[in-house]
Amino acid sequence: MDRFHLESKQLGQKSNTKTIDVGTGFFRLSETDKTLGLHWKSGSLKYRDFELLSEGGIAKLYSCFDENLGRQVVYKTLHEHLSGDETEIQRFLREARITANLAHPGTVPVYELGRDREGLLFFTMKRVRGRDLREIIKTLKTRDPHTHNAFPLHVLIDILIQVCQTLAHTHSRGVIHRDLKPANILTGEFGATYVIDWGLAKVWGEPDLKKPVMAKHQNCELTPAGRHYGTPLYMAPELARGDSHIDARADIFGLGNILFEILTYRQLLNGQDITEIIEELLHKPFPSPRDIAPENNIPAELEKICLKALEKNRRNRYQTAESMMEDLLNYSKARKTSISRE
Repeated sequence: MDRFHLESKQLGQKSNTKTIDVGTGFFRLSETDKTLGLHWKSGSLKYRDFELLSEGGIAKLYSCFDENLGRQVVYKTLHEHLSGDETEIQRFLREARITANLAHPGTVPVYELGRDREGLLFFTMKRVRGRDLREIIKTLKTRDPHTHNAFPLHVLIDILIQVCQTLAHTHSRGVIHRDLKPANILTGEFGATYVIDWGLAKVWGEPDLKKPVMAKHQNCELTPAGRHYGTPLYMAPELARGDSHIDARADIFGLGNILFEILTYRQLLNGQDITEIIEELLHKPFPSPRDIAPENNIPAELEKICLKALEKNRRNRYQTAESMMEDLLNYSKARKTSISRE
């Protein structure tokens, strides 16, 4: 029995189900045509069946059901102890509004911004079923055969090309992400790729970045609460220095950092604390991907692209996301041509 008929049979067996599983099932008229009552629920009251998806130091994400539209959504809210923190409130509102206004296929659609009955901020967005690039790379490092079959190198490069396209759009709108890392790249169904977490985005006209004050023993893989800089292990040199002028080339460095991990399954920077990481970032030469991971048979063309994006002097990097994307596309085209000739 093929997948279509199997799902149809399963759907018929579950005709009494009250909700729509938008990820795996078919629509039912009993749900899509249901009357919206005169006294309909609005705001946070219309969401039910909350299930915790993830929880960080700043916010919590839930899966829940929107009764009015009959769909699963993601509900994001700040931790209660941060409800009076002006920096985190600003970051939270910025993430919701920037993501909503970018309205690009590479950003997750935002549905609603509001406050719940206790006055806590929340926003809802599309429920994307997929995996983040950080988890994919970690699994690839274990040589898991299923993940290797699902995400060979050319697929990972296609994902990065989509990220470049998204950033080319956001940069054209005057928005710089500033916290690019594999954990903020989400790949969903049917090859869709999303750049998420825009809470640290820089918008043209925003006051210049002040020199960051970094806690020596903080977790260097996480975006710190209450700060205006990104994740220490993924910062561009100019962010680590606290340069007053930050432009799109900081994101180019982030793309190079992600490409390094795609090629090697290892992080570019290592250190026990912030001091060691900043020293390595600013004053030590970066390793060659092919020297770090010779077992991965890294193509020379991709290593060249990676190292150009990782130039410490931003004048020597790719100057735009489009130019880096063009080189990645040329590599992909050359690869396909080579395969077709074999």
